[in-house]
Amino acid sequence: MDMDHHAWAYKPSEPLQKSSTGLLKGLTFSVKDLIGVSPWPLKASTHAPLPHVPDNPVTQKLLLAGAVLLGKTHLHEIALGIMGMNPVAGQALNPLSPNRISGGSSSGAAITVATRECDFALGTDTGGSIRIPAALCGVYGYKPTHGLYNTQGVLPLSPTCDHLGTLGRSISMIQMVHQAITGVRPLHLPWKGLKVGLWNIKHWVTPEVWETTENFSHKLQRLGASVEVFDFQVPASTYSTIVLSEAAFTHRAALEKDDSGFGDFTRTLLHQGKAISAVQYLSAMQERQMCLRDLKGLFHQYDVLIAPAVPCIAPLLGEDSIELPEGKVPLRQAFLRVTSPWSMLGIPVVSVPLPLRGVSVGMQVMLPHGEDDRLLGLCAELG
Repeated sequence: MDMDHHAWAYKPSEPLQKSSTGLLKGLTFSVKDLIGVSPWPLKASTHAPLPHVPDNPVTQKLLLAGAVLLGKTHLHEIALGIMGMNPVAGQALNPLSPNRISGGSSSGAAITVATRECDFALGTDTGGSIRIPAALCGVYGYKPTHGLYNTQGVLPLSPTCDHLGTLGRSISMIQMVHQAITGVRPLHLPWKGLKVGLWNIKHWVTPEVWETTENFSHKLQRLGASVEVFDFQVPASTYSTIVLSEAAFTHRAALEKDDSGFGDFTRTLLHQGKAISAVQYLSAMQERQMCLRDLKGLFHQYDVLIAPAVPCIAPLLGEDSIELPEGKVPLRQAFLRVTSPWSMLGIPVVSVPLPLRGVSVGMQVMLPHGEDDRLLGLCAELG
């Protein structure tokens, strides 16, 4: 089953098990192949040479809590993309409809959870890399507050925006893994009396995704919340300047070689990053600070923010743009502008899967920095 979807990057004959007792006893998981697990190889789904990555402490915690690690999963090459495409395995396929993309960059993570090959998965999210494949493959994806889950022992893409997070088929599974990592078990929390802000991006998503979004907001109203739309602008160039510049720095040694080993698309993006000046980078970091101030203001108005997680159902293989109310938009741009602001700003987000036309989309539920336990408690009420 797994080979059909190009999900597994490394599957040893014997899974890794460190404890037969603990909170996660008997549960199985996969880790994205950016995450250091000795003695297993780390390739990041690329042929390019990579800097050394030590063991990741979160993975070790999960193993000590009794979880069994089945293997490592493929990703969009070095995590620099949202399609799930790489030169090692090719295009990852959506388990709900194999003629569609899985989304990325944590493509294999979402697939191994959706196909029930494992109970949960560790992925990373720099611009939507957990939330996009989770939404398109019909599972939950959780991006914690920036830095809450230790990213030591994870090959960096952009330290400013990189998050380590989890994917599961239920919020209760994500809560249990969260407890094993942080020691806190989130409680169910009511929506009654909460002020919810819905990001007004109707023109950025297909009509059917907006209808699904409105149905979700009606559900929150039935649970006792009030919902109103808000506007929030984040320049797309702010995110791309920071991420491409930091990614080019991480992979500078490979870029200096005549043949770097990267696929064409990745190499082009990294060279764009290399060309960004220090002044442009610092200016983008200042813009980010301004966006953080605006976000603080939003959270004075609203208790919770919600937004679509993806602009459309999973695109068909070979499609490179989607038809939106504003016209044809390249896939990378259409997807990233919906998810990347919330990675760049580091707040905790859960992508809640919502079925649509036999496949899946998702809703992002967002709270202020550090309110992860509350976020997972609120999402538990939606099940």
